Amino acid sequence: MSFGRLPGTRPARAIGDINVTPLVDVVLVLLVIFIVSAPLMARQMALELPAEKTATPAPAAASVVTLELDTRSGLRWNGEVVPEAALPDRLREAAQRDPATELQLRADASLPYGRVLAIIGAAQAAGLRRVGFTARQPASPR
Repeated sequence: MSFGRLPGTRPARAIGDINVTPLVDVVLVLLVIFIVSAPLMARQMALELPAEKTATPAPAAASVVTLELDTRSGLRWNGEVVPEAALPDRLREAAQRDPATELQLRADASLPYGRVLAIIGAAQAAGLRRVGFTARQPASPR
């Protein structure tokens, strides 16, 4: 006497095919997750420097170097246009002259944050430990 089967029925065969429906569901969920998260990972950090509202200059440090980053004119080292290839040498010379030299960056708001970060890294690699950001002068009303 056997339990669980009707008399005269054949034993059940094993299913030879793989059910791909759960696999397709998982793949589609992963695809949606990647589509949603991809734009979030590629977003750049916005670097909006404040415009100066008062005309009070900051107290001068012992040795200050101003580096301006602009999309049009490139790099300006204390007002002098410098090629980007010469920047590491200038940073190294400034650090050797005075290790307490302060590098003041004045970066354009439209520059990618990665470029500003690369210049900060180059300054630290050259031995400059004091790096700060300065604001642009406001346009004079006419």
